[in-house]
Amino acid sequence: MTRAVKISENVYQVGGPGLTDAADCMVYLVKGSPSVLIDAGAGASAREILEAVKDAGCHPDSLRYLFLTHCHIDHVGGAHFFREACPDLRLVAHRGDLEALVTADPVKTAANWYGVTLPPLEIDMVIEDESFSLEVAPYPLTLIHAPGHTPGSCVAVMDQKESRVLFGQDIHGPFMEAFDSDILQWKESMERLLSLEADILCEGHYGVFKGKEAVRSFIRQQLSAQGF
Repeated sequence: MTRAVKISENVYQVGGPGLTDAADCMVYLVKGSPSVLIDAGAGASAREILEAVKDAGCHPDSLRYLFLTHCHIDHVGGAHFFREACPDLRLVAHRGDLEALVTADPVKTAANWYGVTLPPLEIDMVIEDESFSLEVAPYPLTLIHAPGHTPGSCVAVMDQKESRVLFGQDIHGPFMEAFDSDILQWKESMERLLSLEADILCEGHYGVFKGKEAVRSFIRQQLSAQGF
């Protein structure tokens, strides 16, 4: 069984390099009532991710939401598996990436990079606004539009008793015309994330950063790398 890695009170890493397939982004579980999966990996190791979800003490039937932070294959490739494995699961994504997901665009989803085909995805809940709340007990999860890497890139924020957790997948980019990236939008998004003053950052490929200064430092490093 693939083991889950506990990050904080009800947050676990359940996928990613060193845990599941090297092609996967880092996949996170918010264990609650109901539970939320943040991204789904590239697809090949979706069953292993589900085993890690179970290892965290979360029954598949309690998974109600799969939040797709953006449309790239390493984040959405396992979505079909989870829809079939978890009967009450609803896929959540932002309007800005909807067309790429429902048409399975091989370039905008980066599926062509991985040499795989992504089936079209039906999104159950489309985020239309700048922020959207998922009512999850004991701590609600706020989804925030943070465009730049892709038009529909989003983050999630959860305030626990003693810490604010930021799920900021692919803060680092990359930024490509093929992805409809917008570096100036991204800069504004990063400034918004800095203003959140998160205590924990769960990033999509660089790992988990704990402590306000560590979170600030990582985001500022990414801004500096892009000349800001």
